[in-house]
Amino acid sequence: MVRLICILIGYVFGLFQTSYLYGKLHGIDIRKCGSGNAGTTNMLRTLGTKAGAITLLGDAFKCVLAVALVRLLFGGRYPEQVALLAIYTAAGVILGHNFPFYMNFKGGKGIAATAGLILSMSPLMTLLGILTFGLTVALTHYVSLGSLLVYIGFLIELVALGQSGTFGMTQRYLNEMYAVAVCLAALAFFMHRENIVRLLHGTERKTYLFKKK
Repeated sequence: MVRLICILIGYVFGLFQTSYLYGKLHGIDIRKCGSGNAGTTNMLRTLGTKAGAITLLGDAFKCVLAVALVRLLFGGRYPEQVALLAIYTAAGVILGHNFPFYMNFKGGKGIAATAGLILSMSPLMTLLGILTFGLTVALTHYVSLGSLLVYIGFLIELVALGQSGTFGMTQRYLNEMYAVAVCLAALAFFMHRENIVRLLHGTERKTYLFKKK
């Protein structure tokens, strides 16, 4: 039951669509611009670096706040399951972000919300995620590739830290956490299926934080 409550709490937080709300303040519906995706990359391409940064921070920290609330509510009752409940909460945030009911279930792809999950889980995972994404985008300018590599790294790091005892959970709860993480990664790859096809064909659009002179 507590897992379902965590997912529902996360979903409510996930409904805060930073790109959609920011776009409306500037007189546009981001879903009708560029790629049509209500996420950071499309905001960056459509309204510029500032809009992209605001979207990234908004979508990441809604996950951070949701996880913090769940830890406050249930951390004392389930101290051995804190990391597990955090990932269930993040799953709810990602579902709310990707499939908001009031936007006809057409939202983003959940990468910024996942960044919030990583930020909530471990400083080391956060640092490795930043390095992986930053280096990939700096070298290739493919945001989608950087996002997918971060997810692969996230899975590897989660298992490595989990098995080392970092999260203080029994193997049963660790296995459950890994299973949820794999489902989130599968969803991320599914949401990026068109990007993956373009990457394989060399037609994926490159993204530059600042316009080339």
